[in-house]
Amino acid sequence: MSAPLSLGIDIGGTFTDLVVHDPRDGRAVIWKESTTPDDPARGALEGTRRVLEKAGASAEQVGRVVHATTLFTNALIERKGAKTGLITTAGFADVLEIGRERKYELYDLFIEMPKPLVGRPWRREAKERLAPDGSVEIALDIEAALAEVAWLVEQGVESLAICFLHAYANPQHERALAAAVAERFQNLSISLSSDIAPEIREYQRLSTTVCNAYVRPLAEAYLERLEQALRGEGITGGLFLMLSNGGLTHVSEAKRAPVQLLESGPAAGALAGAWFGRNAGLERVLAFDMGGTTAKLALVDDGEPLVAYGFEAAREKRFLRGSGLPIQIATVELIEIGAGGGSIAHKSDLGTLNVGPESSGAQPGPACYGRGGTEATVTDADLSLGYLNADFFLGGAMKIDQGATEAAFDRLASALDVERDRAAFGVHDVVNENMAGAARVAIAERGRIPAEYALLATGGAGPVHAWHVARKLGVKRVVCPPGAGAGSTIGMLMAPARVDRVASFALPLAGADMADAERLFAALEKESLDVLRQTGADVSGRAVTRLADMRYIGQGSEITVAIPVPLTEATVRAAFEAAYKALFARTPPGAAIQFVALRLSVTAPMPGTGGKLELTRHAAAAAEKGSRLVFFPDEGRTVQTRVWDRYALTPGVEIEGPAVFEENESTFIVGPGATARLLADGSILAEIKQ
Repeated sequence: MSAPLSLGIDIGGTFTDLVVHDPRDGRAVIWKESTTPDDPARGALEGTRRVLEKAGASAEQVGRVVHATTLFTNALIERKGAKTGLITTAGFADVLEIGRERKYELYDLFIEMPKPLVGRPWRREAKERLAPDGSVEIALDIEAALAEVAWLVEQGVESLAICFLHAYANPQHERALAAAVAERFQNLSISLSSDIAPEIREYQRLSTTVCNAYVRPLAEAYLERLEQALRGEGITGGLFLMLSNGGLTHVSEAKRAPVQLLESGPAAGALAGAWFGRNAGLERVLAFDMGGTTAKLALVDDGEPLVAYGFEAAREKRFLRGSGLPIQIATVELIEIGAGGGSIAHKSDLGTLNVGPESSGAQPGPACYGRGGTEATVTDADLSLGYLNADFFLGGAMKIDQGATEAAFDRLASALDVERDRAAFGVHDVVNENMAGAARVAIAERGRIPAEYALLATGGAGPVHAWHVARKLGVKRVVCPPGAGAGSTIGMLMAPARVDRVASFALPLAGADMADAERLFAALEKESLDVLRQTGADVSGRAVTRLADMRYIGQGSEITVAIPVPLTEATVRAAFEAAYKALFARTPPGAAIQFVALRLSVTAPMPGTGGKLELTRHAAAAAEKGSRLVFFPDEGRTVQTRVWDRYALTPGVEIEGPAVFEENESTFIVGPGATARLLADGSILAEIKQ
């Protein structure tokens, strides 16, 4: 290969993580660059120069770039997307505001519901009507609809969402209007619900389409600038984007439907947990990813993260369902369980200690960064407790101001009327308990038991907190993979190309024509393969998963079931009943079953993905770096703890806790009463004895 290297770029809230990987021998080099919130691409490009320099590689050697970003999610949260208009069926302009007519906090008299991305004046109506089966009840008046669009354009609208009633069953009206709009208003960005979310539930479909329209101009401009900037650096390899479903796609598809990228970074963290878990021989993993702003958890069963077909973005209250904008896309099932390293600690109105949700972000960052931050954060607490080494932050590349941390905790301790050390551990422990509590509920809701899993930690802060979170959950095995601090970026580089497609199929199971279902699956597969081929993926090695959304007739919700081969009424019935019993323990006797929609997921291996990861190793003689005082709650005091260079350890070595394992991008804490062992793949497995 003339350009063999892969470059991963993951832009997070505090740091931009970059990894250069050579798939031929697995060698990798990691760099963490401070995120530049005013222009995320600027930090990414500076980091690109630094990581290539560190790797001793030239830009011309990079054959592909894989990218994930929080930019589009932040645009939704901060309401900084394009000025967006909506054309919908007459009588349905207020669906976006009415929502589901359900309060996420029943007794909150001052509740703030999610604000629509499109204001009332820019929600316009078209004369048309389709029946639920897709038949035309009122023909589309294109000229009247175009007049509404013309008015929106006069008002400065840059992006248009078109969402007609029952368009999932028949896209005819949406496509006819889109063609006419594209011809007359060539600079207007257009998003169709029949392209973005062709499935039932009017509000969710409308919300998803509007979200796509809202961020699409931003995505198009950002991705074009990034491609040009990478070419300007001399990188001619293709740019690929991480999707929320745990796969990769090409730039054109990302520009068409950027709503698919909203959970790209966290999805990569889950993918990393699955990949490292498989390498470590673990079938069940809790992939725990904690960075600078958030912490998320994903359940990995049989080596693959669970996938859901909807989530909420831009929540008014981070942990409350119903407080955000519903998005109907395929996404790795992620559980937001807590704060990140930059989360700010403060005294609540009740006089108690609270941590987050406010974050210091990349600028000014935690007090210890010395960039003007004055408030105590989780990272400052970890530094105060001895978990982090002030002289070895980012491998010594970043100067730490320990005096600023002490001053910040003096102020917090004074406000809480406690000693400084107690305030520091309080911050650390509150975050851990919040994460463990959220994880317990989420895991139980999925019918799982934490003790059956190993906790695999990634992210800059994940390995620091994993030990104490595991103790609270009752998990006995904690894993810190190599390069954990840039785990999401490593996960992206190992990701396959992936396409998820859905089509309406609203029919009772009894008497349904399975030949029609087969034809619909074939059409979805053809559409998926057209997208996959543009990524350069090896479609001959593709894996196809066929699913169906199904329910008992009369139910308001459905479950997603893997469709067996051969496709017959009997095999589908058996699959649905088995899946239903797994969730609800029994099936209602005599109830009729119906299809709601058919889904197809296609993955294919990407060129340049490697089967292993080799980071620079250090001389074994330098494995023990010394010791320092570290606070462990089980002991109730600071303990003189040995510090190890994880990259100088040899496979099979066993070390009794307490111990601290340092790498440039993160630090793994192991408490007393455990044995840590280096596995063949470079992961450290800590097993709790008691």
